[in-house]
Formats: sequence, structure tokens, C-alpha cells
Amino acid sequence: MENRVAAVIAAHKRHGCGGIVSVCSAHPAVIRAAEELAREYGATLLLESTSNQVDQFGGYTGLTPAQFIAQVKALLPADANPVFGGDHLGPNRWQHLPSDEAMKNSEELIRHYVQAGYEKIHLDCSMSCAGDPVPLPDATVAERAARLCRIAEDTRAAMPGAVPLVYIIGTEVPVPGGAKEALDGVTPTTPDAARTTYAVHKDTFAAHGLGDDVWARVVALVVQPGVEFDHHGVEDYRPERATALSAVANDFPHAVFEAHSTDYQTPQAFKALVRDHFAILKVGPALTFAYREAVYALNHIARKLKLNAPDVEAAAEALMLAEPAQWQKYYHGDADEQRLLRHYSLSDRIRYYWSQPQLDEAVQGLRAALGTRPLPFGLAHQYLPDAVEACRARGEALTAENLIRHHIRAALVPYYEACV
Repeated sequence: MENRVAAVIAAHKRHGCGGIVSVCSAHPAVIRAAEELAREYGATLLLESTSNQVDQFGGYTGLTPAQFIAQVKALLPADANPVFGGDHLGPNRWQHLPSDEAMKNSEELIRHYVQAGYEKIHLDCSMSCAGDPVPLPDATVAERAARLCRIAEDTRAAMPGAVPLVYIIGTEVPVPGGAKEALDGVTPTTPDAARTTYAVHKDTFAAHGLGDDVWARVVALVVQPGVEFDHHGVEDYRPERATALSAVANDFPHAVFEAHSTDYQTPQAFKALVRDHFAILKVGPALTFAYREAVYALNHIARKLKLNAPDVEAAAEALMLAEPAQWQKYYHGDADEQRLLRHYSLSDRIRYYWSQPQLDEAVQGLRAALGTRPLPFGLAHQYLPDAVEACRARGEALTAENLIRHHIRAALVPYYEACV
């Protein structure tokens, strides 16, 4: 059986166009919206979980890789057939440990992902562990990636009939979830750095007995095309700055570039990225950011309607103050700035809290109060005008659920448009 991600990349290599959207989120509303759009566009549905979200110990979602896949399949129609990818698989979660210990955990992480049925594996050993030099040399990154690839291949070989794995490599990997500090320009990866990373990994894989068959399934290299976002701003893609880097993709027989942190780019930027061989577009926080926007808008609508509904924003604030671990080391400034960031930072660290019972109960209470009745047109349009117009165009009622769905879809549509 052919890996569907490999098929998309092979088509791009042949024709120079077309790509794939990588949806990196565990939120049910995001997953449903992505499935709906992939079906409408006739596109492969690629759903990814990061090593922060999902690991052998549960990650921040509390889910193992097998549990994540089971949960997603339970959310989707029976005929949905997503491809599952693992993002930043390596020592990311264990950077505080010595490399030997961190890599042992990473090996077990890879085993769990492959055994669960993931088909796309991002081998990310770019981060330094305790006692490591900063940054890590390419040779060390490649050595650790090859070690994990060997585990993945051996694990897959014990699964008769399983789809062959595809791999993503790279050393210039953006920080998961966006920049922690304010941006002051983002420099694209140099062509020489991309070529060196590719060559060093190829040689190292061969030294580990991972020959041409495996190397042909390394379908992308993570590089920095010059896009990023921080708490309050977005570094927009400027094609003229990535021209030389883009041309390097033509040197790779089977691989393209994978673009991380593409959240909040413009529709024109997405199309330019795919044209320039950044044919795998990853998106994550922008989608739960859109979900938060829609829920907060409905929160205001409920207040205007004088409904007996929980105040979701107040519930989120109380929970994040009571349990600050997921945001405190990322959000700085005085009390007012921190409150602004907790709710409106583009890094959207509130996404870590939606599944917590206290906040989930508030959201469910808001939805129950709004019910399934159509909301007043003018009031809904005040807060969610694009979602209202999308409902009108499709002949759908202005219910809370439809408005949430269409607001998330609006954040995703430009990705699918760029990748067709």
C-alpha cells in the first residue's frame, strides 16, 4: 500500500504544484472542521499530534498515541480515513534530562506512535538535552534521528500489511507553538545549511543500515522559510527572501520542504509557500485561536440575550490563574499584560485548558443556554460576521454550533485552497 502523504509529495515533485495541509490539534471542533473541509476538497486528511500533546505517558491531553487515534476516529464519520502524523518526535519533552535518558524515552515514544498506526513521523532531535552543546551539530542531530528511524522501521516491520512510514527531518526547526519572545525579523534557512542537513542525514542513515528504500521515504526537510508568529505579531512570508532556499528542493529526488509555524499567514502567502516547494503546511494554534474567538463571541451574545449561561471567559481566567503551569513561563509583563496574553496571545496557550473539567463545563453550559435555535441575525453578525455569511451561503441556521464550525473553517480554508 502506498503512503498517501508520499503520493502527494511525489505529485508535487512531478508537477511543481499541490501540497498537503497538516492539522496539528487535538481539539474535537478543529478535527471535525478539518475532516469536513478535506472531504469537500477531495484532499488527504492529515492529522498530527505533537510530542507535547500525546506520548507514552499521556502528554498534556492525557492520551497515548493509540488513545489519540481512537478518540479521533470516534469523533469522525465511519468512512473518514485520516492519515496520522507525529510531530516533533524526539527528546523535546525530556530536554531537562541527560541525552542518554532522553533518547531512551524518545525510542519508546517512537515505538508507541508507530505501533498505534501513525504513518508520518517527524524525527526531531534538533533540541539540546542536559549537558549538550547549544546548538547541536548537524552530525549529532542526524545520529539521533537515525537511531529513532531504526526503531521506527523495526517496529513497522513487525506489523504485516502496514502502510510504509514516511519521515520528516531537519535541524532548523521552529519552536513548537510559536516564538516565546517578540520577533525582530526571521531569517530564512540558508541554501547551504539545507543541503548540509540533507547530506549529513543521508550519510548517517546509510551508516545505520537505513538504505535507499528508507531514504526515498524521507519526504520533507523542515527549514525556516521566514515565517513565524509571536504573542502579538506575525512575520509574513516574503517569497523574494526564500528564492535561493526554494530552489534547493529541486536537488532532492523525493523530498520537499515542510513549513512549520504557518499560522496566521495570508491566503496569498500559503499559495506562494506551496509554489515555492514548502508543500507541507503545518497549522495548529491558529485553529484553536479561532475556536476561542467563536466561543468568546457566543459568550458575549449570551450576555446580550440575558441568558442564564456561564461566563466562559471568566471560567478560563480562573482556571489559568489556579493552574498556571502551561502559560506562566511564556507570558511576561505586568498583571494587565499577562491577562491579555492569557486570552489573546497568538500562541494560544489557552488551548491547553479546554479539556479541563472546570472550563469544559462552562463551555457546555454556554452551548446548552444558546441551544439549537437560530440566533438573531444582527446580533450574531455583530460578533461573527464571516461565519454568519458562510451559514447564509450554505442555507444553514445561525446556531451556536454552526457559527463555531464556520469560524474554524474560515481559518482552514486558505490552507486547502493553497494545496489543491
